[in-house]
Amino acid sequence: MNIVERGFILTRQQIEKHGQTFLEFWLSTDSGPVKVQTPVQEFVFFVAQVELARLTLLFNTHQLVFRSQQLNMTDFQHRTMAAVYLPSQHQLQNAKRLCADNRIRLYEDDIRLADRYLMERFIYGNALFTGVHKEHPSYREVTQAKLQTTDYQPVLAVLSIDLECSANGELFSIGMASETVSCVLMIGEPQAGPDWIEWLPDERTLLLRFADKVNQLDPDILVGWNVVNFDCKLLLERAKMHAIKLNIGRDGSAAWWKTSRAENDQGFIGIAGRVVVDGIDALKTATYQFDSFSLEFVARTLLGKGKSTDDVDNRLARIEHDFIHNKIKLAEYNLQDCLLVLEILAHTNIIDFLQLRSQLTGLELDRMGGSVAAFTNVYLPKLHRAGFISPNRPAGGGLASPGGYVMNSSPGLYQHVLVLDFKSLYPSIIRTFKIDPLGLVQGLASPENAIPGFKGASFDRKQHFLPDIITSLWRQRDEAKRQQDAARSQAIKILMNSFYGVLGSGGCRFYDTRLASSITMRGHEIMQTTASWIREQGYDVIYGDTDSTFVWLKNAGSTEQANRIGQHLQQHINQQWQQKLADEYNLDCHLEIEFETHFKHFLMPTIRGAETGSKKRYAGIKTSEKGDKLVFKGLETVRSDWTALAKEFQTKLYQMVFDGEPVNDYIRSVVEGTRQGRFDHMLVYKKRLRQRLHKYTKNVPPHVKAARMADHNNQQQGKALKYQNKGWVSYVLTINGPEAIEHQSSQLDYEHYIDRQIKPVAEGILPFIGLTFEQLVSNQLDLF
Repeated sequence: MNIVERGFILTRQQIEKHGQTFLEFWLSTDSGPVKVQTPVQEFVFFVAQVELARLTLLFNTHQLVFRSQQLNMTDFQHRTMAAVYLPSQHQLQNAKRLCADNRIRLYEDDIRLADRYLMERFIYGNALFTGVHKEHPSYREVTQAKLQTTDYQPVLAVLSIDLECSANGELFSIGMASETVSCVLMIGEPQAGPDWIEWLPDERTLLLRFADKVNQLDPDILVGWNVVNFDCKLLLERAKMHAIKLNIGRDGSAAWWKTSRAENDQGFIGIAGRVVVDGIDALKTATYQFDSFSLEFVARTLLGKGKSTDDVDNRLARIEHDFIHNKIKLAEYNLQDCLLVLEILAHTNIIDFLQLRSQLTGLELDRMGGSVAAFTNVYLPKLHRAGFISPNRPAGGGLASPGGYVMNSSPGLYQHVLVLDFKSLYPSIIRTFKIDPLGLVQGLASPENAIPGFKGASFDRKQHFLPDIITSLWRQRDEAKRQQDAARSQAIKILMNSFYGVLGSGGCRFYDTRLASSITMRGHEIMQTTASWIREQGYDVIYGDTDSTFVWLKNAGSTEQANRIGQHLQQHINQQWQQKLADEYNLDCHLEIEFETHFKHFLMPTIRGAETGSKKRYAGIKTSEKGDKLVFKGLETVRSDWTALAKEFQTKLYQMVFDGEPVNDYIRSVVEGTRQGRFDHMLVYKKRLRQRLHKYTKNVPPHVKAARMADHNNQQQGKALKYQNKGWVSYVLTINGPEAIEHQSSQLDYEHYIDRQIKPVAEGILPFIGLTFEQLVSNQLDLF
């Protein structure tokens, strides 16, 4: 029976049977999960037609199974191309090896079969499918399926999981939570406690029961914190040790593990019909940034709450203690981790974000990063229909393109500074100047009417795809903003802004330094021209950075007057660009500058120890309808490696300077209080170990020294080693060097903190009010 249905693609993989290859997709539909299998598929790559005879002889000699077809398509050098089809992954690998050995260049041979199948049908996330249906107890199967693009909004079931275990990886418990169910599977004799704790006799039974629960709850997505490379990896390792399979696939199949080639031993888990999303990676993909991505830190930052334990830093020791002495407490802790992850993902709309990204680009839900793949998915099928085969990635990674525009700043303490920002500058440059891989090929072929770029580039006025892709995304984002759909707006913004980076990346098949340079160097030109127009209006431009211009209004007397000038400059500059592009290039202008910010007071500091102005560092009092706000950019308060004292001192000092208050007594009181030990609790450094402790050899920074000394003490005391495998170190600087706070035994080096924390903050602003730190401190010393 053939039924037409719609669904959202969860997983994809290729399956080989008897030397033939099929594609298997799992979809979430209104009527439950469906496994969809296509008819036989072939792998394909392309080769220049002049090489086809040599390739045919080579493959026949080595008895490869293949077929070829001449095409009415060319590469970017306008050479006619041919397609070569192979039935299996094994035949494909043999073909690629033979061609490499015989210097026959292949094109598009690195595109995964499932990705090509979907992109060539413009299937992004959602699919309409039909085929031969078969019912199973927990899912339906469709064979001989045909898929095409459609619109669909899935409702995805999410299950949060978390493990608790010993230092050696022995499982204690597994927590599981969804919108409707919360439970903890705990090893141990049954005891009185909450009814959501299920007691199990041993680890083997725990693993089997976990698989049963997953299949019973039947989630589309498993989530957790470091859930892939810790929880899932450990689950599979322990299952293997017990000689059992973790049958949590929707068709009863076992989960599998694939290790990446990277040194960090990262890997991937595959589960038929289920996606595993790591909370940390998902937040990073959505461009969230935190000083620490620990669950505790992120939860307190986003939710205003964390774990109810009083000993987060010694979590492992507490877990092992509670497993022996207080399993109810451990179960509560275990479940709390699951619930916090669910709350964080709900607060940030991350699942919606990933779903929308998939529907825009075709990326899998669990694919983190992937901007090059997203661009390929969107661009390549359009290129094929225009009769072109894409180029290969550049050998050696390609040449670097110029970065964003950053002008020299004019250091000083100012009143009334405006910030004018170009709205999505790089995407608007692409739209306006028709920057596009195919447009470059066609523009170079017919330069007489093309749009000039940089480094010899010319872009065709009509044959292009990327400007239209950007325009479509731009309109979708504007609509998402109107509907206050933050997840969709963010997904589109990240995608649009990634296109410049993709075109300048040696990992992209469309890389060409003329493409990226025509974006960034045009950006330089736009920023410089804009600054000159502002100066013609009688105002000073004191700084510029990528898409932002900082304007000093010398004679503005009030916030109202400054805002009027900002609106005037916005309108004037936009009109200037529209006129200039029409007159000089015969182009419609998609550049749009916005009056973004008014700083009532503003500091542009110098580079530390020099008189020249700094870059990407400033502070000021920002005005808005909600009131004034102290803002720091690139200064100590936003750096994770500065102490709480330095951050508090800078906030108070800068506020006092901007308010015109005397600061002498305040600075002296902070120095004096530091020497007297009143601020000891604010002198802790916190820094991350980015590699395993033993790998620090040539350069051994203070936090590594503190970590090594701490673990040496732990070893002598018979405690678990805490810092061997990365992590965060909280330490202080003492007269005997750095010491972890849990093993501090020496007196703090107060002069270090004065010289390295308080003094640099003060020197950032005092010269602008005619004071020096040395003078204030020496005057203080004279009093004793």
